[in-house]
Amino acid sequence: MRPILELLKQRAPVTWNLQPDDSVFDALKALADHNVGALMVMDEGKLVGVISERDYTRKIALAGKSSKETRVREIMSTTVVTVAPEVRTRDCLSLMSQKKIRHLPVVDGVKVFGMISIRDIMNDIIADHERTISQLEHYISS
Repeated sequence: MRPILELLKQRAPVTWNLQPDDSVFDALKALADHNVGALMVMDEGKLVGVISERDYTRKIALAGKSSKETRVREIMSTTVVTVAPEVRTRDCLSLMSQKKIRHLPVVDGVKVFGMISIRDIMNDIIADHERTISQLEHYISS
């Protein structure tokens, strides 16, 4: 398996994020606009949290709060599990499974490279398995 940074480099070099004082409504709009399930929350270039659809569901919808009046900082997850760019995809999958998370920021010190989803990792693992099968089929038929 390859380092997670290689997987990030295949995507557009855009890191979508929010500010802690953005409204939860704006966060929901950004999640929908970018068709993602979570976004990083940045403050002065530093990762301070992650907000996900799960945060909204549990902390706004079920609590009967207003998404237009509530700030991202009030519901974001502040204990953020991150990985270094050199961590391999399979290790990321294991960590995500162990921590029961679906999104993983890729960080080196204070530098944020982006965020990877469990879907990105699964697609990469499936592609790797397909390459291996193809190589084995070619080897057998030779």
